[in-house]
Amino acid sequence: MMKPFTLFVMFAITILCSTVLSAQKILKEGMLKYSISIESSNGEKQISGALNGATLTVYLTKDKSRSEMISTPGTETTVYDNKSGRGFILKEYSGQKLMITITAENWTQKNQVNTGLNFETQPGTTNIASHVCKKASAKSNNGKLYTVYYDPSILIENKQYNNAFSQLGGLPVQYELSSGNLIFKYTLTGFDMDILNGAKFNSPKSGYRIMSYEENQQLKKVE
Repeated sequence: MMKPFTLFVMFAITILCSTVLSAQKILKEGMLKYSISIESSNGEKQISGALNGATLTVYLTKDKSRSEMISTPGTETTVYDNKSGRGFILKEYSGQKLMITITAENWTQKNQVNTGLNFETQPGTTNIASHVCKKASAKSNNGKLYTVYYDPSILIENKQYNNAFSQLGGLPVQYELSSGNLIFKYTLTGFDMDILNGAKFNSPKSGYRIMSYEENQQLKKVE
C-alpha cells in the first residue's frame, strides 16, 4: 500500500504534466510568414543579395503545406500533400513560368540534406516577436549550421512541411542558416491559426510549362 506522501507526489506530478500539456497549443492549420535578411559571419548587417528583403510564407494543414518564397528575381512556390505523396514546385522568374511535379521519392531527395537533423537546446530563453523562445542548434549533412529560436508552447502538427524542423519541439520563430561566410536569417513577422481555403493547395490548370522533377534535375546539369 502506497504511503500518503508517495500518493501526494504522484498526484502533484500528474497535475503538473496536465498543466504543461494544456498550456501548449497545436497548430493544426494556419500561416507563418518570415522576413529574410542576409548578414556576414563577421557581423556586417544587410548584405545585398537576391534574397535580402525577401519573404517566405508557409501555409499548413495536417497533411498539406504550401511555401511561397517571394524575392526580387521572382517567386518560387512549393506545395506538397503528405497523404498522397504528391506535389509540385512553381517557378516564376523573368517572365518564365515552370511547374515541376514531385513524388514522395522526389520530396525525400529534395530534402535529404536535412534528414536526421537533431537539435540541441540550450538553457535559458529569449524574447523574439512576442514569443518566449528557446535556442537550439544543429548541423546538416553537408556541414551547414542551423541556429533556431523556437516557442515550445506552440507545436506544429505537420512535421513534413520542413524536415529540418521535424525534430524541433516548437514553433520556429527565428532561424539562421550559415553558408560559407554568409548567414541567412528568417524572422517570423506574421502568424495565425485560421482555417485555410483548400484551393490554396491546388495546382494551376494552365499557364505553366510542366516537367517532372527528374527532367528539371537534368536541365540543371545542362545549365
